[in-house]
Amino acid sequence: MAVVMPAASSASSKFSSSPPPSHCYGVRVIAEIGRYNDYSYISSSSRNIIKCKSIFLQSPLSSSLHSISCRSSSTSLLPLTHHNDGIQSLFQILPTDLRDILLCDPNQSQLLEVVLDLGKLPQACYAGDSGRQVLRNTQVTWQELEYAQNAIGTFGDDNRAGIAGTLHRISAIRSREGAVIGLTCRVGRAIQGHICMVRDLLDFGESILFIGRPGVGKTTVIREISRVLADELHKRVVIVDTNNEIGGEGDIPHPAIGDARRLQVYKPSVQHLVMSEAVENHMPEVIIVDEIGTEAEVNACCSIAQRGVMLIATAHGEVLENIVKNPILADMIGGVKSVTLGGHEARLRQSKKTILQRRAYPAFGFLIEIRERHYWVVHRTARSVDLFLSGRKPLVEIRRRDEDSNVIIERWRTES
Repeated sequence: MAVVMPAASSASSKFSSSPPPSHCYGVRVIAEIGRYNDYSYISSSSRNIIKCKSIFLQSPLSSSLHSISCRSSSTSLLPLTHHNDGIQSLFQILPTDLRDILLCDPNQSQLLEVVLDLGKLPQACYAGDSGRQVLRNTQVTWQELEYAQNAIGTFGDDNRAGIAGTLHRISAIRSREGAVIGLTCRVGRAIQGHICMVRDLLDFGESILFIGRPGVGKTTVIREISRVLADELHKRVVIVDTNNEIGGEGDIPHPAIGDARRLQVYKPSVQHLVMSEAVENHMPEVIIVDEIGTEAEVNACCSIAQRGVMLIATAHGEVLENIVKNPILADMIGGVKSVTLGGHEARLRQSKKTILQRRAYPAFGFLIEIRERHYWVVHRTARSVDLFLSGRKPLVEIRRRDEDSNVIIERWRTES
């Protein structure tokens, strides 16, 4: 199938002509016609042509609401799927009775983490409606924690460890004396299908910042993006992997990242140095990094953006407002400064004499709020920050999946 989007009369295309990922072939796009950039996908399997709109309007403030429904054919755009996640390796560190319970669990595919806290009942946390469930009616003992710790091996300075060849992560809770008194055993899965939510944005070649609460799936998304950029768009991709969450534990990266290269970070406090090293030593076209959180890391992001390298990153925060009001992270989206207006200018603007403005151009062209796994809010960063600082609600795109795994895009609406 070929998907062709009509070209704008006033601007040349910024999109790549390379084909979409194989699991997106056969997508049928339904849309109204408007003023959009050129966008084309060619499939070798069909000559059908469908016309639809591209991603962002030239002048969105004057446009009305539009929507796109991406529907799957019998051979493409499958619902979210994941490869063998090696979950048995994670179960091996658990007490025998808990291992047997989880191996027979019908909701095993929805398992998110297993929690073992000394003197408390062991619990399993699931996605969806299952929530947290108690696995047995006896408490966790010292002996069980010691068994798990011996099976895991050494924890890093950040109290995290992994299992070689997998994406699973084990985090420790320690007493004041340094003894392990609790474990959070988090299941890591290489899930495919998220890329269809943002595949069109990758063709812009602009940096993307993903934000969302812990556990919502940010790392899973950027892991799949790294594979698509390296294997399907043939970019030179370097992953800065601080906790081995993106590429998995061990010196050989997990197959989920494809041909992307990985730089491991030996301790979290030097992540910003490894980011700079990636640019200076390995000539990347794209750098992917998880959990930007310190001033040094923010400065590294801004430096990378000025060098013309595409950056895909994540940060904690549920909505754009959280990043704008965070004194450390705000510089990634342009920063905020206070400006004093003259009396005449303030009257023309019908505003106070002291207002807030964006200080610089954002390091990230797009900011995506992952509200839920299947509900995303997409911002054009500079535009949304300016509207927010002026007291208006940003115009955004709402991207969501329906019950049939179709991707629905509602563009240029306000989102509270």
